[in-house]
Amino acid sequence: MIVAVSRERLFAGRVFDVVREDGKDVVVHAPAVAVVALDADDHVVLVRQPRAGARRQLLELPAGILDEGEEPLAAARRELREETGLHGGEWQLLASFFTTPGFSDELMYVYLASGLDDGEPEPDDDEQLEVVRVPRGDVPALIESVEDAKTLVGLLLLLRR
Repeated sequence: MIVAVSRERLFAGRVFDVVREDGKDVVVHAPAVAVVALDADDHVVLVRQPRAGARRQLLELPAGILDEGEEPLAAARRELREETGLHGGEWQLLASFFTTPGFSDELMYVYLASGLDDGEPEPDDDEQLEVVRVPRGDVPALIESVEDAKTLVGLLLLLRR
């Protein structure tokens, strides 16, 4: 583990901070979760949403950041229910990884959820989500068009199973 000798806060934002550690700028970000969700018909449930950084809509796994003090599994269950309405089922951690370790400390947990019950989505007020269901057999072809890293990781882990 690398321990910083010096640390200076350069920016404090709503979602992330930027600090300078030993001369390098680092984005400090809460841990996050993503869910490879399989509905009762064995479809992968994704969300399409506008992303400011990409300057376009992306097709993604349901995902979000952990609230302070929240466990990753609890956050994954909450985010899936909020974004898609899906809940219950069986859950398994597939992987955890740093999203962009060259400049950020964001740690992402990817879960597989299956045997889920349908419900009504309850997105945050600032979210514009379209739920998209893709037959599991179509995932290899879908990967060709996915532009989001966490979604690529999650779908590739699903295919490995």
